[in-house]
Amino acid sequence: MFIVLGLIIGFVAAIPLGPVNVFVVSQTLKRDHFHGVLAGITTAVLDFVYCLVTLMGFFLIKISLSPSIVPVMKAVAGVVILIISYRLVRDSKTFTLPQDGDKVPSAPHRPILGVILLYVTNPSLYVFWFAVAGTMTGHDLVQNTGWTPVAFAAACGLGSFVWYLLLVRFVSRRQFKIRPGTFRKILYYLGLALAGFGIYTIASIFF
Repeated sequence: MFIVLGLIIGFVAAIPLGPVNVFVVSQTLKRDHFHGVLAGITTAVLDFVYCLVTLMGFFLIKISLSPSIVPVMKAVAGVVILIISYRLVRDSKTFTLPQDGDKVPSAPHRPILGVILLYVTNPSLYVFWFAVAGTMTGHDLVQNTGWTPVAFAAACGLGSFVWYLLLVRFVSRRQFKIRPGTFRKILYYLGLALAGFGIYTIASIFF
């Protein structure tokens, strides 16, 4: 039962439009299917790790953090998002679709580093996984000992990966049906969407 719940939680949690989703789409459009999937795998692994850590008991530990920590994390997250959005907008002005026989430049570290930066600087993800762990263990759906937390966390990661695999497949199958001008507009608006997330993240420090 908890395996099914994990798959559902991981899949549903990955669906909302956010910086990571936008980044995965942009990697698929700017590069290829492989880079989009790599970004999705990285996110799924991070979901697994975060979920597992909280299930192993860390959510029971009362941590007294300085009130200044969360605003600093939000500020860092906002800056990271704005930097990535700037690169998207800049690339949208010069990027051209590869022609037959062209070699798409390989840079497997970029989607991995991009996702890690977006993920670890997002305080809401910490809160989300603490809430999931607290709910699942509080209702005795998952025990925080033995192999069950590993299996549940793995199910969450797998559910997340399934979403990103479907997302990348959907985008990549339509990639070469898009005209160059439309393609650049998509990258441009993806950059603007990320900029909106970045501005919202920074503004939330003051509201």
